[in-house]
Amino acid sequence: MNQQNKKTSWKDKLHEIIYEADTQQGKLFDVILLFAIITSVVLVILESVKSFDQKYHTLLNIAEWFITILFSAEYILRVFTIKKPFKYIFSFYGIIDLLSTIPKYLSFVFVGSHHLIALRALRLLRVFRVLKLARYIGASNKLMVALKASRVKISVFLYFVVIICLILGTLMYMIEGEENGFTSIPRSVYWAIVTLTTVGYGDIAPQTAFGQLVASAIMVLGYGIIAIPTGIVTAEMTKTNLDINTQTCPNCAAEKHKDNAEFCYNCGHKLN
Repeated sequence: MNQQNKKTSWKDKLHEIIYEADTQQGKLFDVILLFAIITSVVLVILESVKSFDQKYHTLLNIAEWFITILFSAEYILRVFTIKKPFKYIFSFYGIIDLLSTIPKYLSFVFVGSHHLIALRALRLLRVFRVLKLARYIGASNKLMVALKASRVKISVFLYFVVIICLILGTLMYMIEGEENGFTSIPRSVYWAIVTLTTVGYGDIAPQTAFGQLVASAIMVLGYGIIAIPTGIVTAEMTKTNLDINTQTCPNCAAEKHKDNAEFCYNCGHKLN
């Protein structure tokens, strides 16, 4: 019985170190992990430089394999230390962790697939958990909640923008015509999108005075349109008040627990 308790305590301790950043060991683990991720991405970037790769190819390959094995061991430990492993495997971070690990192994079958190791950069999202700064963690979660709450309003807004671009593109096609580069309505709609978003590639430009007047109006309209999604999300963020820590349930892998939580809000399991 004591041996079983020791085993459980050891597994819970390992879970706390790997999944959370509330302890000194957990912070150290995540900091080491971040340095490994950054190093791996830098190695892939350097390998893409032909002259550098020719000179240090063997060294780069060994370093990449070392980090791949390190990430593989970390992934296995994450699956092992949680009571419901599929919750982690099919979670956002679980999928990212897997995608950042397998490319090097796939290089045995598909030549050049190891360049997908650059996906490891997505793992830098864990920086919010590593820093354990409440204002950053809370801000990131608040932003996600606000985006989710405002998705309908933003969808309606984007639909409106698409309609506007279709109308303006058709109008400019009629005003400028093929002789001024507006060879079709789709190409004119492309110009309207580029102009409305204030990107302005310059590959197509109105030549007539009336066309330039309409273009000027579209440019001014673009500044107002860009501000609208920001206002929608900001309004939703003011309604959101989250107090989140890095506690992860060792049973179901649920996150976003409150600072004073003792039990998981999802399954009721006791937190570390």
